[in-house]
Amino acid sequence: MGRTLGLILIAGGIIVGIIIVVLMGVYRGEGRLTAGGMALGITLGLLVLVLPQLGFGAFLFWKGGQDTAVAARAQQQRQLLDMVKTRGQIAISDLVIELNSDRETVQQNLYQLVGMGLFSGYVNWDEGMLYSRQATELHQLHKCEHCGGELELAGKGVIRCPFCGTEYFLER
Repeated sequence: MGRTLGLILIAGGIIVGIIIVVLMGVYRGEGRLTAGGMALGITLGLLVLVLPQLGFGAFLFWKGGQDTAVAARAQQQRQLLDMVKTRGQIAISDLVIELNSDRETVQQNLYQLVGMGLFSGYVNWDEGMLYSRQATELHQLHKCEHCGGELELAGKGVIRCPFCGTEYFLER
């Protein structure tokens, strides 16, 4: 919506600018304006009417692009969350293919979901598997389910096995 409105304002600003220049040219041609009056009329018209409209249109166009990118990322995170929670476990490669994404983006989306407290489970990046688990099960976990190693706190809501790299994500 913002991009469309921005484009409309930009197009309107260009049209108003053209009208001002043509109108001043016509008045000059009829002898109603001097060359200095025409230049002043064009300058004032562009500064007062056209530039603010173009500036605001450009801002709305830019902001609309940002909003679209945020909405696309949120949609991708919803899809990721739905796939993992409904299947219980899923291969990272399957997520990459189904989300039409790359491994790094999937990892970033997953960390953001954990940071927002929307996902609990664990992932083994070497094995390439993501598992959904109830937070209550993971809070009671002291040893890695993959290799049996002692777990360490790696960050807010993240516990990592220092031996195999498996990361456990806890909901808040």
